[in-house]
Amino acid sequence: MRSLVEKNQKVVHPTFTVKWDARHTRSVHQFLLGATSLILCLIFWQALAQFKVNLGLINFSNVPTPLEVVDAFVQFFQMPTALAHLKASVLRVLIGFALAGVMGVILGLIIGQYKKIATILFTPLEVLRPIPAVAWIPLAILIFPSSETSMVFITFIGAIFPILLNTIHGVEAVDPRLVASAKSLGASNFAIVKEVIIPGALPNMITGLSIGMGTCWFCLVTAEMISGQLGIGYFTWESFTLQNYSSIVVGMLLIGALGMFSSAFVRWVGKKFTPWYQLRKS
Repeated sequence: MRSLVEKNQKVVHPTFTVKWDARHTRSVHQFLLGATSLILCLIFWQALAQFKVNLGLINFSNVPTPLEVVDAFVQFFQMPTALAHLKASVLRVLIGFALAGVMGVILGLIIGQYKKIATILFTPLEVLRPIPAVAWIPLAILIFPSSETSMVFITFIGAIFPILLNTIHGVEAVDPRLVASAKSLGASNFAIVKEVIIPGALPNMITGLSIGMGTCWFCLVTAEMISGQLGIGYFTWESFTLQNYSSIVVGMLLIGALGMFSSAFVRWVGKKFTPWYQLRKS
């Protein structure tokens, strides 16, 4: 018996090691490829800006170099208002995203399940969906008493539609046989939603939440440029009016980094809640 166990261990253990090594090697290759691509882009940017390349339609004469942007980054974090800018933008995004997440998921579950309600609600929502965030700003200023509330509303508008549509598609993609099986076992409507619909639609919900987080930042910058007094978008627009071009790029990169990391965090949390989906993909 002992020799049989040892024999099985000799067969299983090398297979696991080879699989782990292959995944680890692939991850390292992907990281190196991404890092190399980023370095090449920086070199290309440095060359175009340093030599002030003017191609007619594209002019790099006034574009700051990466080294000038690094210096502007240092100057930004030495400003007494730097943390206030970051805190204001992050807080607006978190509030708008949380409201959009709750409302988008609830509406998506209802519209995806009940066709009569979908007929009533889906058409008005589809009319509102293509309206850009900039077009909402004058109306938001008229509706809400403070500029802070109107900016949160703009982030809410940017996030809710990706979350809503992905939730609807996730609910509609749930296998009807699973719902029928749950009903045949005597499950209540609440139990079906909790145990079948939500787990089945959760991967799509997480995709919508990740996209919604990115659009939150996009829309927030638009709102802050017009009606803000603090925030990364306001700092970027102020830098443009003062012709501080390096600081413009600092604001752009801060927005991109915050959007990237916040979306990645949403996806990471989503993976923790959908282990079965990750196993199926692997």
